[in-house]
Amino acid sequence: MNAIELLKQDHEVVKKLLTELSESTERAVKKRTELLRRIELELTQHTAIEEEIFYPALKQAGEKEDAKMYFEAKEEHRTVDSLVLPDLKKTQPDSVEFSGRVKVLKELLEHHIEEEEEEMFPRAEELLDHATLDRLATAMQQLKKDIKASWEQRAA
Repeated sequence: MNAIELLKQDHEVVKKLLTELSESTERAVKKRTELLRRIELELTQHTAIEEEIFYPALKQAGEKEDAKMYFEAKEEHRTVDSLVLPDLKKTQPDSVEFSGRVKVLKELLEHHIEEEEEEMFPRAEELLDHATLDRLATAMQQLKKDIKASWEQRAA
């Protein structure tokens, strides 16, 4: 699996979890809480592998327009990580407010995923050869494992 395939696989997991969360009802407090925890872990891992490994490789190989794409994607991550997700985590899962915030999170992430898959990933395939994409995937998989392990240690 190369870097782009790995990122697309992550996108599918997050979209599935977000759909489950957005379709849940106010009465499903336990389910909502668990889904939100899983989404947060997935986003933490995914953001890290993109910002620490994938985006820098693309930015280095690219040109000015690629740098703009890089900074826009990082800003979209910051919006989710610093604004939307923290507010959602503080919101009671049995509230209508929670449902509204989930909808906003889902829309932001779907937009971000669409831009990456339609613009950034094709550009990365032009700029980065197969060996580089494979090397990036290996590093990304290791970072994901490390993050998950530290996440589980904190939860224990």
